[in-house]
Amino acid sequence: MQPKKETKTTLVRKEDVKKQWFLLDASGKTLGRFCAEVTKILRGKHKPDFTPYIDNGDGVIIVNADKIKVTGSKGAQKIYRYYTGHIGGLREIPYATMHARKPDYILMHAIKGMMPKSRLGKQQLRKLRIFKGEDHPFQAQKPIKVEL
Repeated sequence: MQPKKETKTTLVRKEDVKKQWFLLDASGKTLGRFCAEVTKILRGKHKPDFTPYIDNGDGVIIVNADKIKVTGSKGAQKIYRYYTGHIGGLREIPYATMHARKPDYILMHAIKGMMPKSRLGKQQLRKLRIFKGEDHPFQAQKPIKVEL
């Protein structure tokens, strides 16, 4: 019988992380599936050296946020709620109204809900940039265009 080989798990250190920026186009994509892929990139789960307690995720730039789609009857039934802090201050905004006013909020709200609720999750969420239209001011980061 041969002795067992020692397998070592390599954990990346904060100093060894190489960050990149990715450019994603949201036009014609389904909201939930698209946001799940963005969350993977922000957390660093797309890399083979993923470490849960280190921020080794990459930055994400999303363009054409106003062209995101939802399936089924969610366009008529989905409601965004928030509370103002006053008595009777619950505000409800339907998806169609929110899509017309702030399409970037729809994506941010969905992605934020998929991120970890911790200090690390907030830190990773800061590397997300969402734009309504096609153009963005992040050419200096040399983003890599990715098709999902």
